[in-house]
Amino acid sequence: MKSINRLFTGKAILALAICGSLIGGAAVASSAAGAAAPTASTIPSGAGPGWPATISSGDFVNEVTNPWFPLKPGSVWRYKGLKEGVRTTDVVTATHRTKKILGVTTTVVHDVVSVKGKPEEVTDDFYAQDRHGNVWYFGEETEELNAQGKPTSTEGSFEAGVEGARPGVLIPGHPKVGLVGRQEFLKGEAEDHFRVLDLKASVSVPFVSTRKALRTREWTPLEPATVDNKYYVRGVGTVREIAVKGPVEKLELVAYRAG
Repeated sequence: MKSINRLFTGKAILALAICGSLIGGAAVASSAAGAAAPTASTIPSGAGPGWPATISSGDFVNEVTNPWFPLKPGSVWRYKGLKEGVRTTDVVTATHRTKKILGVTTTVVHDVVSVKGKPEEVTDDFYAQDRHGNVWYFGEETEELNAQGKPTSTEGSFEAGVEGARPGVLIPGHPKVGLVGRQEFLKGEAEDHFRVLDLKASVSVPFVSTRKALRTREWTPLEPATVDNKYYVRGVGTVREIAVKGPVEKLELVAYRAG
């Protein structure tokens, strides 16, 4: 699971880790999430079964500047929402810290989910951007906390390159409607996917309203009864998540401060 996905399921010249291919840097989307994976010659590096595990640090840049998911250090996003009927807040911070994974320097994003004012889950997520602008997700270190603030579980933690885990693409550099991708892979633990649904979606949250949002669908085969929609605004990032299938859950951006 990834930043602000805490409330929901799951969480070369580099080609996208998608069920498709890159031709001259342009993504060619598959028609369905279950489409056959491309060959190693099509996807020199990637995520999930069938892709080589090797990632080249030379294919990545130092900062995450994708306009749909900018991670300028010092930036803070504050969200409010519902989880299982309980009001929840989520504060996400793009830190100045980095972590090297598979030779790639990733940006550390600190995520604190609180219920009734008390932290319930604290996570560091690891992201990096390739030279095509695709934002890759390299894993997370997460702790669930009890009412006294003591860690009770690290379930959900994983790191690309460890025990078969692979990185995946969270957000493509050039989204196109119909584009499908794998966001992460650790068999039986982290198998989130996305599909681009709309590039001109309407969304209204306390922080911003627009008719030009990027809307995606996210799901995992590990929880087939749950499907989420996520909305991104250029220059801001994720502004809304809502379950469209499964338990009623949502999360909306109420404040944002750029670093």
